[in-house]
Amino acid sequence: MIDKVFSLCMWAAATVVLCMFSWLIADVLIQGIPALSWEFLSSEPLRSGREGGVLPIIVSTALILVVALGVAVPLGLGGAIWLAEFANKESRLFSVIRMTLDMLAGVPSIVFGLFGYAFFCGFLQLGFSILSGGLTLACMILPILIRTTEAGLAMVPNDWRKAGAALGMRKTTLIIQVLIPYSAPAITAGLLLSIGRATAETAALIFTSGYVDRMPESLSDSGRALSVHIYDLSMNVVGGDKAAYGSALVLIIIVVQINFSANLLSEVWLEKKVARR
Repeated sequence: MIDKVFSLCMWAAATVVLCMFSWLIADVLIQGIPALSWEFLSSEPLRSGREGGVLPIIVSTALILVVALGVAVPLGLGGAIWLAEFANKESRLFSVIRMTLDMLAGVPSIVFGLFGYAFFCGFLQLGFSILSGGLTLACMILPILIRTTEAGLAMVPNDWRKAGAALGMRKTTLIIQVLIPYSAPAITAGLLLSIGRATAETAALIFTSGYVDRMPESLSDSGRALSVHIYDLSMNVVGGDKAAYGSALVLIIIVVQINFSANLLSEVWLEKKVARR
């Protein structure tokens, strides 16, 4: 009876989540599809976004995401490898670092936004720019990326490490050829979680990348991300709901496409690694 009640509760919880997600997606599709067109995707915003399109917004979002991932992925992968393979698991420093990462992963994004405004915009004098927004997002997604990648590396059986040592493999070769391919699903999951949080972020980017909706010419220009554009249209622009729904649909399509591409690349990479062996 206890098992049946528990299973029923789990199914009920899953059904509620699925219904809420379906309602959200259906609402965005119904309201956003009429606003979606080639002109909407290829033109600049007009009249504060009520008319025109979102091309500069998409370009700014892509540049911010490239900066964030370009900084966070190497640092996150390196930090996770150090924690999983080189750090002393019994030391106090190891415990402090892991606890700090867990705390940072739960810090509200507005705090990262204020930090980015004070450090990148003010102290480093980068101003309101795509570079400031991307670096702030990199700081925000680093804890998630490090912890998920570390968890994936920790799942690799120790027998594999011993076998590699017995075969005379260098530590670097073992990590690159064995551990990272085995941990590819966890690394991909961390990457997707990071991308999802970065592309949907609003509070941190308002204080760092700015509101400008023109086409950026360099990383030092201010750029408005899609999430900020949706917020501005829905909260500050009278009559901007139609464009806000269209922008939200574009953002969902971008996130889904990135997730699909990342999963596909991960599977292809893993299959090639297995085939070589």
